[in-house]
This record gives sequence, structure tokens and C-alpha cells, in this order.
Amino acid sequence: MANKPVRRRGILRGSPQRLQVKDLKPNRPINRLDLIVLRVYPRRLIYSETYTGPVAAACGRDETGLVGIILWNEQIDQIRIGDIIRFESGWCQMRDGELVVSTGLHGKLRIIDR
Repeated sequence: MANKPVRRRGILRGSPQRLQVKDLKPNRPINRLDLIVLRVYPRRLIYSETYTGPVAAACGRDETGLVGIILWNEQIDQIRIGDIIRFESGWCQMRDGELVVSTGLHGKLRIIDR
């Protein structure tokens, strides 16, 4: 009898498990997080040793809570209010007592639905 893929809670082992806002922890990577964009704030320019360019704050939610979002470069023009977005790689940090997620400069974000 051939071995079959192992399923745990409906997910094949090896596929990234979807995170929810309630499960986010500061200073931890995020591998898969789906959010509805509620608001995008105006862009601003930042200048630092590691990055110079546009950044915008946003906020999003899933069925478990709200979280801040940091958008970089072209993400600012791509993302609109009401979009369903997926962070495929990124990080979570605590800023001013609130959780914030971002791709950072090298992570991946895509629009799932408009």
C-alpha cells in the first residue's frame, strides 16, 4: 500500500498555514496572512541608512481582528480600499503598542481579489 500525504486539520503537510490576526506575535515572521484593506493613509518619504523612498500606512482586518499595515514603493499605488491582500512573506512588529505587518523590503504581497 502506497503512502498518502499526511493531512492535519485539512491542510497538507508542507503547505503554509494561514495565519489570523489573533495569532500574530511581535518580532515574528508571517508566511501567509489574508486581510481586507480598510484604509490607506497618504504616502510619505523616509530617509534612512537602509531605505530611502515612499512609505504609506494602512489598516486591514480579517475575521479575528484589526492590524496596521506598512506599504512600500509600488505597493502604495497597487493597493486600494476594499482589496483582499495576502502577505506571503513578511514580518510582524509592535509599533506604539499596536501590531503592524509588512513585507519589509524583500517580502511578498499580492492582491487576491478586488
